[in-house]
Amino acid sequence: MATPPTSIKARQQEGLLELQWPHATYRLPYRYLRGRCPCASCVDEFTGIRVVDIADVPVAIAPTDVRFSGNYALKIVWNDRHDTGLFTWDYLELLANELAAAQGAATSE
Repeated sequence: MATPPTSIKARQQEGLLELQWPHATYRLPYRYLRGRCPCASCVDEFTGIRVVDIADVPVAIAPTDVRFSGNYALKIVWNDRHDTGLFTWDYLELLANELAAAQGAATSE
């Protein structure tokens, strides 16, 4: 299990969450995070099929509250009133790596 980040900043002007670990700093856009919420409302718990995707999320999405859930995850309350997703440290790193890979693929084409 990953350790908590050393710094977490909600950068409202830039529309992203910045997470810093000793080995890396990740900058995850709010819309991307909300569109990748892992909760049962956003991913069908029986089929594993994503019900809410990034394209379904309003451009103006932003967190109204970000807090720790134990020592393993963030609970984010969004301005669309969604608040059931728990973003574990491992999952946040996975999302950051997926986003970096997608952006790398988009810039190399």
